[in-house]
Amino acid sequence: MPALTQSRIETVRRHMALEVTHDWDAVIATFEHPRYEMHGGGQVFDGADAVRRYFELSRTPFPDQDNEIISIAADEAADTVLVEFWLTGTHTGPLRVGDRVIPPTGHNFRVRMAASFEFAPGSDKIICERPYFDQGAVLRGLKLA
Repeated sequence: MPALTQSRIETVRRHMALEVTHDWDAVIATFEHPRYEMHGGGQVFDGADAVRRYFELSRTPFPDQDNEIISIAADEAADTVLVEFWLTGTHTGPLRVGDRVIPPTGHNFRVRMAASFEFAPGSDKIICERPYFDQGAVLRGLKLA
């Protein structure tokens, strides 16, 4: 495996681990330009301030949010690393869904997801993370749908 490919995979593993520990400065440092494109809800968080807002929105309802990597692979030609993983969490904070705020239920969820991480050409710095998920699956896991 080429050194750059290995480094990119390690960057993604580190990035995902840092999200679990809420080390937002270190997560931001894995990016050349911080950007999340959420393919479950359609939101885009572009730039460090917007990405920090995403962290706040997603971790307030689920402060113990975790991920368990199932599979990880790199596509060198596309400057992309693809990850399949389990996303888990416990609903212990207010959850905003559209215009509603759902109070904590204490329920857990476990949802299978995928994400693509796009890299700057020739670099091991991320330029965009694109998680793919069914937002309804989280609500069903919480017994809210």
